[in-house]
Amino acid sequence: MKKIGFLSFGHWTPSPQSQTRSAADTLLQSIELAVAAEQLGADGAYFRVHHFARQLASPFPLLAAVGARTSTIEIGTAVIDMRYENPLYMVEDAGSADLIAGGRLQLGISRGSPEQVIDGWRYFGYRPAEGQSDADMGRRHAEVFLDLLRGEGFAEPNPQPMFPNPPGLLRLEPHAQGLRERIWWGAGSNATAVWAAKLGMNLQSSTLKNDETGEAFHVQQAAQIRAYRGAWKEAGHSREPRVSVSRSIFALIDDRDRAYFGRERGGEDQIGFIDPQTRAIFGRSYAAEPDALIEQLRQDEAIAEADTLLLTIPNQLGVDYCAHAIEAILKHVAPALGWR
Repeated sequence: MKKIGFLSFGHWTPSPQSQTRSAADTLLQSIELAVAAEQLGADGAYFRVHHFARQLASPFPLLAAVGARTSTIEIGTAVIDMRYENPLYMVEDAGSADLIAGGRLQLGISRGSPEQVIDGWRYFGYRPAEGQSDADMGRRHAEVFLDLLRGEGFAEPNPQPMFPNPPGLLRLEPHAQGLRERIWWGAGSNATAVWAAKLGMNLQSSTLKNDETGEAFHVQQAAQIRAYRGAWKEAGHSREPRVSVSRSIFALIDDRDRAYFGRERGGEDQIGFIDPQTRAIFGRSYAAEPDALIEQLRQDEAIAEADTLLLTIPNQLGVDYCAHAIEAILKHVAPALGWR
């Protein structure tokens, strides 16, 4: 069985064609879509984080609000750019959101993706250490975050505190028990997937990765997942890891679907560049009538390797249509593939 959730980039634009014309529209509709997805039987509501863009940026208020309105669905990110994050403050925010949600947070983090501005993390007050890159800085922030999530004391208490302290060194509060095991790393290469496995993080492999072999995207992604699982086993972790992949998948079952996505039939992988030195491969979109879609998805090696599938949704089309698109996969596609 696979867990199936949605992933929203949280776009908004003042265009009359958009159902999300402001940040408020996007935030409030994100909450309503999570509620609707839970009612449909979906397993997860995930949100992308982008700074300096008309998209979702500060995730924890949204995650807490979704947690307060739902009761069973997993709530997560895919992904938070750790180059921008203060790990200590993030532990407090994440702990609060997880406690509000009753332990349902699934946080995807990473070193980040191409940005809207040049070196945006500098505006947040961060700078790589001498001899290190911004990617090194992001991974270092992640390591500190993971260490703090263990909940062990590290800070010397004031001998004359305003309020009584527990004995020993103090930790950050509130502490969310078990959240450390619900952290995912968004890996864009095989090497970073292996690094994530060694640190005991789950793996989020998205629709973009470094083009390392020239093979089809889903083949490269499946190889990345296998390398990750091998490294996890070698590290000797006691629990089973989780692995997610993201896909744009649309079952064409009515005229709206065909109008919006009918032209995406027979899509292919795309090649681009994350930066001048890094060639990247972007996974194709899937759009077809359910029977044809089922056969196409059977051939996707990475989906077969993963235990969690995140459906990227066109949030600017509104809550009703996005819920319809999710329901179409849950009802007309997932059962035939053995996911339900």
